[in-house]
Amino acid sequence: MRHGQSAGNVARDEAEAAAGLSIDIAERDVDVPLSELGVRQSQALANWFAAMPAGSQPNVVLHSPYVRAAETANILMQRMDRDELLAVHADERLREKEFGILDRLTTHGIAHKYPELYEQRRHVGKFYFRPPGGESWCDVILRLRGVLETITREYPRERVLIVGHQVIVNCFRYLLERLDEATILAYDRAGDVPNCSVTSYSFDPTLGKRGKLAPRLVNFVAPLEATGTPVTAGKDVPAGAKA
Repeated sequence: MRHGQSAGNVARDEAEAAAGLSIDIAERDVDVPLSELGVRQSQALANWFAAMPAGSQPNVVLHSPYVRAAETANILMQRMDRDELLAVHADERLREKEFGILDRLTTHGIAHKYPELYEQRRHVGKFYFRPPGGESWCDVILRLRGVLETITREYPRERVLIVGHQVIVNCFRYLLERLDEATILAYDRAGDVPNCSVTSYSFDPTLGKRGKLAPRLVNFVAPLEATGTPVTAGKDVPAGAKA
């Protein structure tokens, strides 16, 4: 799942609406907290998890160390059965994609300050484009392969909840659904991953020769809608335009 709306999401929306060059936020990206609405979104989802039958709630929670993701995970765990939780860990491999020198720039700002990089990104595409000092989607996917190996080794047959970021959700989809570049980027262009949305998988023994994980929910926001909590889908702070 993606974290709740953050103060960075709000600041970015304001900067983009004003056609600004940069996003006005003081904290490091890692320290950006949830917005007031982000807290409400997390609470709505926490209530949904709490209403699950016994044995269906997550019993392993892995989350990005970024404050907005850690705060979301903590709010969810307040409503979970602590006796059933086997493990709760912050994992730096679940951190937001690193944007390097493009950090805190709006799409307009990138085009204005680094026109050559802007054009290179348009030509190469976000899947392979790596800004100086930053990461491509392929770089993120590489570290997430390690996360899946850890889950397979340490938490087999457990109910694992991962709290991360928009690119993390999309890159896990790429891995778990065995997608290609064109397909995952088409999903990305179709819309941003909503804050506090859930994408879930369970093992289906009828698929393939020995069974495999199958998607059950994709960008699921019904718990927010059911409580009248506004659904938001803003980009994370340093992201550039979709392409």
